Amino acid sequence: MDMLGKIGRPLFATIFVIFGLLHLAMGGNMTGAVPAWVPGPAILWVYLTGGAMVAAAVSLFTGKQEKLAAALLGVLLLIFALTIQLPMVMGGDQAAMPSLLKDLALAGAAFFFSAQAKG
Repeated sequence: MDMLGKIGRPLFATIFVIFGLLHLAMGGNMTGAVPAWVPGPAILWVYLTGGAMVAAAVSLFTGKQEKLAAALLGVLLLIFALTIQLPMVMGGDQAAMPSLLKDLALAGAAFFFSAQAKG
């Protein structure tokens, strides 16, 4: 692995450890972002997505099942972009545009990472 790969992998994984832990620690503050049409308690979805982000990060750090983990992380981020941020932007909330672009960019990076990962 070249120098940029050695920097990029832990940097990318660290972001999702932080995002995941924030979902777990501050879930009550994030429940408003869960669309009303999603079944079940909103807090459950916040905790599940937080756990998924931490699990993906662990996989990326360890190299175990990283291809699958990165692909699923990309899907999760694309779902966030399309079901949370895009409706907000389309509804006139231009303050949601940076989050939409961030999630799309991170989803693209996760898909690229998955395509480059072994096995």
